[in-house]
Amino acid sequence: MHDLPSRPAQGTAVPANAPVGAATVAPAVRNVAVDAYRGFVMFLMMAEVLRLAAVSAAYPGNWLLGVLAYHQSHVAWAGASLHDLIQPSFSLLVGVALPYSFARRLAADGFPKAFAHALWRSLLLIALGVFLRSVGRTHTNFTFEDTLSQIGLGYPFLFLLATRSTRTLWAALAVILTGYWLAWALYPVPGPGYDYAAVGVPADWSHHYSGFMAHWNKNANLGHAFDTWFLNLFPRETPFVANRGGYLTLSFIPTLGTMILGLIAGRRLREASPAIPLRWLLVTGTALVAGGVVLHVLGINPIVKKVWTPAWTLFSGGLCYLLLAGFSWVIDMRGYKRWAFPLIVIGLNSIAAYLIAHLWEGFIASSFKTHLGQGIFESFGTGLAPLVEGMAVLGVYWLTLLWMYRRKLFLRI
Repeated sequence: MHDLPSRPAQGTAVPANAPVGAATVAPAVRNVAVDAYRGFVMFLMMAEVLRLAAVSAAYPGNWLLGVLAYHQSHVAWAGASLHDLIQPSFSLLVGVALPYSFARRLAADGFPKAFAHALWRSLLLIALGVFLRSVGRTHTNFTFEDTLSQIGLGYPFLFLLATRSTRTLWAALAVILTGYWLAWALYPVPGPGYDYAAVGVPADWSHHYSGFMAHWNKNANLGHAFDTWFLNLFPRETPFVANRGGYLTLSFIPTLGTMILGLIAGRRLREASPAIPLRWLLVTGTALVAGGVVLHVLGINPIVKKVWTPAWTLFSGGLCYLLLAGFSWVIDMRGYKRWAFPLIVIGLNSIAAYLIAHLWEGFIASSFKTHLGQGIFESFGTGLAPLVEGMAVLGVYWLTLLWMYRRKLFLRI
């Protein structure tokens, strides 16, 4: 996952027909645009500490805070905010990196050893996801909807697909999404007596679908049924009934589709280097977005991130392509790189940034209050206190990553 993307140096383009595991791998330099994009995604995740929703609630008439708060929150069910693009971007960038790391590792180790390493990486990601979901609990919380666990569950399959042609990758994507959609469509919709309150969903929840789209209602679907069986196979403090957000273990299957889209894009970037396939990214991204919207509008499949519907895979994957195109155009084609340095510092240490964001917030905030006074963050007003506190915490996050960057300390799995 964190053999970070790079592209061949100027004048050393990899031929489009070169075998993926060729013994000679062209020298490569960092793909700054991809590093910046990854850093942007991780910044959005770390910036949750700004708590813009709480700040917006304190200033209800401020439209700018309202917009910022919306895009720092997940939508209730269907649709998307900027915040909803964090996980698909992170997952897609795993696929973008693979053509480069795969070629290097295959040339050095051969396929059996390289695949064993992929399995080991997968297990570490799954375990790390479980660990992060267990912080602050009295027992291990065996759940697999965390971003790292989802990537880990799909990574071995992505690695195997990296040996196949691009045409096969598109075919695999179609089979995965169609098969997953069909399995959900065939699973029976709950009857009128279904107790939604028992699974954490108000019966009058405004985001319920009726008719065919009801197959994708929150905690009343195939994925929820699977988790009530699968997650209760593990030791738990109390039996698993439902995930309050509607997140699911089986989402790793369509998430694999997102990673395949990344693999296709990474392969295209590698083959086109040193040029940037900007038109291809724009056209393909637009087509994917349109495909997801059509499925949603026609009532075939809703765009829902929390259960990672096939329509969401297409829609979010297309938006990620467009974001990748934007970063590539500004940084690689226009040559504007200096502005991206703060993002690159984060993007080059994405696993460290992920762990810091999940583990350090409480310690840093309480340390500020301990040493500077309990009311330090209220100095600019109670309404802005969450924002001021978050800026202080976020600053420590970034300075830590800058310190690691300058000492070439990069946490990898």
